[in-house]
Amino acid sequence: MDESLIDADSLALGRKSVLPGTGFFTPDDDDDELSPDRVAALEAASVVVIADSDADGLGCAALLRTQYDDPIPDEITPEMDTEELPDHEVALIPAAPHSLTESQEQIIEHAPADVAVYICDLAPDRDSDIEPLGELADHASQVSWFDHHQWEQTYVDQVEAAGVNLVLGESDEECSTDVTLRSLETEFDQSFTELAALTRDHDLWLKTDPRSDDLADFANWTPPELYVATVRRHGVSFPDAVEEYITERRIEKERLIEKAIERAELHELSVGGEPVTVGVTYGRCSQNEVAEGLRERGADAAVVVKPSGPVSLRGTDNFERCHEVAATLGGGGHPKAAGCKPDIYDDMLDYAHHWTTRGAIAKRLALSAFSELEPTEE
Repeated sequence: MDESLIDADSLALGRKSVLPGTGFFTPDDDDDELSPDRVAALEAASVVVIADSDADGLGCAALLRTQYDDPIPDEITPEMDTEELPDHEVALIPAAPHSLTESQEQIIEHAPADVAVYICDLAPDRDSDIEPLGELADHASQVSWFDHHQWEQTYVDQVEAAGVNLVLGESDEECSTDVTLRSLETEFDQSFTELAALTRDHDLWLKTDPRSDDLADFANWTPPELYVATVRRHGVSFPDAVEEYITERRIEKERLIEKAIERAELHELSVGGEPVTVGVTYGRCSQNEVAEGLRERGADAAVVVKPSGPVSLRGTDNFERCHEVAATLGGGGHPKAAGCKPDIYDDMLDYAHHWTTRGAIAKRLALSAFSELEPTEE
């Protein structure tokens, strides 16, 4: 294949906004065969953290590496190669809900017996997500799971029955970094309390401190290992080099947000017998900021369909059932923030249709999921 066809950096912004990033078109590193570096890290680990790769999941990883006195370099720059970072006793597996099963299987296969395992900022969406958990608990010295999403009670029961230490925070009050901070016995210094507070500010979309956007953006744009090292070394006070990097990257971010808002449509729906205005758009963008823009246009809820297939759902004080909408499409999350990936992509022709129609099928399914919600019980 001509590599220029999938080089996102060479695309004009209008085209870039409707196509997935370059990584979408390259094989996942962990699909069939782990990289030698990942295998070596797991084989040498005494602790493994499976965490969501956003700022909240990686905040949990930062706490755990600090608890176990993992090494950290004295100097960190945003462009440094992760190979320059020291080897870790605490291995990190960045994950997403759809890779929970695979992540657990990797530990069972490659990590030493009696390894300590932590799962952070992830919730099971389907039965297969926790199928390996019993074997993992037998393999490990202990398994702890720290999260703040909405959980079905059946999964709570199954996870606890496997012998896992499950700690769930209130999804509208705590982020997973909060949950991890209060669950660990280590006395962390004030910088980690500040890290949890700023992570919560963005993750719960409280928006009281502009620095929380810096955390979220840097976590999104930099390799997970580098983000963890940076917040461990500098806390929430990023050095000038990181601030300059974030400022430069934000120029394109804002333009992609504008593109997504420009192509949005508002739909007046009856949801559980109540009128709800749903803003729907498509694009490669930051879904939270796009949802904020749609709220300013009068949307009670926002649907952002991504070129790579997932659907992000965002609510308001007028609509707090996003997790229910997502659940009907195989996902989950919070009342005001949730996500899913509809099972509609069987091959590249389906994705081609998705890109050329700007997510028409995914949009239709999402709107139908809103309309099919039952009235809430008083």
